Amino acid sequence: MLSSIDIHSSVAVYVQIENHVQFAIASGRLKPGDQLPSVRELSERLEVNPNTVAKAYRDLEVMGLLYTRRGMGVFVNKGIEVKCREDCRKRIIGRLHEVVAEAKAAGMEADEIGEIVAKSMSFDASPYGATPSSLLQLARPRKKAAK
Repeated sequence: MLSSIDIHSSVAVYVQIENHVQFAIASGRLKPGDQLPSVRELSERLEVNPNTVAKAYRDLEVMGLLYTRRGMGVFVNKGIEVKCREDCRKRIIGRLHEVVAEAKAAGMEADEIGEIVAKSMSFDASPYGATPSSLLQLARPRKKAAK
């Protein structure tokens, strides 16, 4: 968790950090009471400005997901797992709906969309990374079957 971010992504670095923490809580990789890396440690690991990490941690604290114990560090709050999981799922479902609607508007068929989703699920990819070239090969339009 929190081992890489993509500086070329259209998603701001601090938002990527926030999302990684939320995804880790939602999936159970981060549990209530777990300590996160210090701002300095994480900024060095990700090679980003410490202010960027501090902003992400502050935002997550305002959301109620983290808390800080002065001199001790930053920790995952108790009782937020279900809410975090639900919030992540709602956001992802909304984005998936939007992408499927775009695909349909561009003339893609349900089986094409399903094939892309199935192939995407087979990759061990992290969010905000580059799209695998084998997926991009599916971008060539299919020939419509004659009726």
